Amino acid sequence: MQLKKKTFTGTTSNEVTVRETENRKTARQAAAEGFVLLKNQEHILPLKKGIKLGLYGAGAVKTIKGGTGSGDVNERECINICQGLKNAGYEITSDAWLDTYASLYEETRLKWRDEILGKLKAYHDNFFEAYSTTPFFMPCGDPVDMEKASADGADTAIYVLSRIAGENADRHDTEGDYFISAEEKALIAQLSKAYHSLVLVINTGGLVDLAFVEEFDNIKAVLQFVQAGQEGGNAFADVISGKVTPSGKLADTWALTYKDYPNSDTFSFKNGDVNTEKYQEGIYVGYRYFDTFDVPVRYPFGYGLSYTDFSISTRDIKVINTENGKPEIAVTVEVTNAGDTYCGKEVVQIYVSCPQGKLEKEYRRLAGFAKTEELKPGETCSMTITFPVYQLASFCEENAAWILEQGTYGIWVGNSIQDAELACSLCLNEDALLVQCEHICPLKEELTELVPDREKMKAKEAAWLELAAGLPSVQIYAEKIVKETVVYAELPKHFNGRAGEIVESLSEEQLVQMACGDPGKGQDAVIGSAGFTVPGAAAETSLAVSKDPWNLPSMALADGPAGLRLNQKYQVVDGEIVPENFMKSIEKGFFAEPSEEKGTAYYQYCTAIPVGTLLAQTWNAELVKEVGEMIGKEMELFRVTLWLAPGMNIHRNPLCGRNFEYYSEDPLLSGMMASAMTLGVQKVPGCGTTIKHFACNNQEDNRMGSDSVLSERALREIYLKGFEIAVKNSQPMSIMTSYNMINGVHAANCYDICTRAARDEWGFAGAVMTDWTTTFASPRGECTAAGCMRAGNDMVMPGIPKDHENIRQELQAGTLDIRELKRCICNTVKLILKSNQYEDAVSYLEQFEGLDTYLKVHVECRK
Repeated sequence: MQLKKKTFTGTTSNEVTVRETENRKTARQAAAEGFVLLKNQEHILPLKKGIKLGLYGAGAVKTIKGGTGSGDVNERECINICQGLKNAGYEITSDAWLDTYASLYEETRLKWRDEILGKLKAYHDNFFEAYSTTPFFMPCGDPVDMEKASADGADTAIYVLSRIAGENADRHDTEGDYFISAEEKALIAQLSKAYHSLVLVINTGGLVDLAFVEEFDNIKAVLQFVQAGQEGGNAFADVISGKVTPSGKLADTWALTYKDYPNSDTFSFKNGDVNTEKYQEGIYVGYRYFDTFDVPVRYPFGYGLSYTDFSISTRDIKVINTENGKPEIAVTVEVTNAGDTYCGKEVVQIYVSCPQGKLEKEYRRLAGFAKTEELKPGETCSMTITFPVYQLASFCEENAAWILEQGTYGIWVGNSIQDAELACSLCLNEDALLVQCEHICPLKEELTELVPDREKMKAKEAAWLELAAGLPSVQIYAEKIVKETVVYAELPKHFNGRAGEIVESLSEEQLVQMACGDPGKGQDAVIGSAGFTVPGAAAETSLAVSKDPWNLPSMALADGPAGLRLNQKYQVVDGEIVPENFMKSIEKGFFAEPSEEKGTAYYQYCTAIPVGTLLAQTWNAELVKEVGEMIGKEMELFRVTLWLAPGMNIHRNPLCGRNFEYYSEDPLLSGMMASAMTLGVQKVPGCGTTIKHFACNNQEDNRMGSDSVLSERALREIYLKGFEIAVKNSQPMSIMTSYNMINGVHAANCYDICTRAARDEWGFAGAVMTDWTTTFASPRGECTAAGCMRAGNDMVMPGIPKDHENIRQELQAGTLDIRELKRCICNTVKLILKSNQYEDAVSYLEQFEGLDTYLKVHVECRK
């Protein structure tokens, strides 16, 4: 195996590259396809090109491309909404207001910067703690000059409502955050008087309360922009102008009010206890709650309007009995663009009602989905969507098994959960045990979970069963389903293969060094500070075995998930990279002191893609694969092996500060989006993803000290399920554990999830790593580097001498078995040998069979 020659990453020219130009096109397409049109009264949209528009709101000129923290990207240029509209030929009549706002914004930002720097002493010079716990609130802007606005010649105004959030702090259900502020509302009231029509644009990472919209009759259109990356402004213009017909669908349920969420009073700080988070809603998360308990919503899961109309009709359903005894369900539908003007794409969503037997279940769950290609008016597309019968299984805690209960299963088809219609039924002749497991992560304290009324659920079931009586029905035979029994591996005595040969030859000290990231690479206890090989990368693995005979290289790891997070620029003097303070990598160096540039400058402009939620709203796995491949090629260019993305935690509550990084409230949609991103990235030889944060990382306040207390069923069906799907369908190179505890055990030290679930049950073949500073920054409970090795958490990041010392001490005391350490190092070495640090690296996907088969889609289109 030939190692690649080490070179400086990036280019010495500051000219825009072909790569940047082409990647911006992909980012723009992904953004436009994820916008969700929530309201379009009187068909006000699209807007004719060239007309005059009033444009107001924080996000008009300071459009938020993504969240703060490790998910930020230092791209070359970001197109705001104002620029995008002007690029598309619209005449903006409110430039004076926008210019004044831009000045106010800069002034407010400087005050915010000074506030954070002033807190450093109180935070013991921990900049990231001061930064992440001091959120920036966008100023509203000056009142509108009503007389001038009324006479500007524009009939329509666009108002862009914006919010910023990020890691290490949750949002609040207060004015200026979840709720609109009094100043914002007053400004909208002025616009409603000055203009005939208003278009409201939601430029936020998470949901906000939209009750105020009902107070303004002339808010005729609402578009959920979310945070769309560097091409957001141009993508917005594409949709507003009709160049692109909106096709995004919500990845979350939008409640009428925050109080309607089942954990509204207990989430995070809401009950005054950020140490213990009891998941009392159990499996009833998101639409599973609203749909089951008949709680009215503002916008349902999967909802989204178009400029055209579609009809969806179910043509066939069948059960495919496979040779491996794992049946699949194939649903064939026809989708027709029934409009006469606009082309467009539609999302077909399949939901299933499971029998209300011994186990209480949600009323419906997402079982399959697919997006059409663009259909012209009158064009019809036939789609067959195939999903495993396993998607219908429930986890029985009594038997520690995934089961299908005898009875009738209803298949619903539509373009949202609200509009889905019962299409057919499946009848299972008797109970079927699909997978026999063992228990994991046992509860250590009492937990009372939300349970629906049994009689009401039976009545709901009886109602749809009555509808099903006149519809097609298909039989499933339990005897044709092969029972799988999980074999939980024992700790091996010896390790095989080339990686095993290397590991067995290493000294104890070399093994200890390989267990952690390399402190010698300039990385410390903060994000984005490894500056010696790939400036701005998050960390590098150890070079403890870099000499003969093995010559193992290190791997560079870069943050995500909205693109690679590297320094825009760095200097080289006398052939050496000049180390820089990590603050240069935060918000393009906004907080860094000016420094003299010496030597040769190298530029590393990466592509800022839409945030995870917006990508999920595309419901387009093939498009997300394209985005992933684009990121993989940038990883290859900048010599990054592992991308610390995608983030895929469940949107349990809309106040989670990091929801923008994650995909959805639904584990199937989350798992398939993470899988698609992984399949795209790992198509590039030697490059890999790191799905995170594993698991139950659903709040940011006290994220390092919070204990997620939940039942095994909720854990498996909701919070692990997306990870399971991603692993089985795409085999990511790595998994990152989360900071929190799960039923009293730190995730990084949890053998049950790191080894028993991920490896033994799902067949994960890569390496597991900690999140940064996990082993020494937790405020409660014990989480050690040696504990990581025992759990099967293979790499401790970013790596500090204290971690090495802990492992040495426990080896000497006998509390850490040398084989446990070797097992972890073997997993890391396997990854290094497959990495892009070698000339002959191949796609990681090539060593696995059966990938990309969890949901299968066959499409045929005709006019």
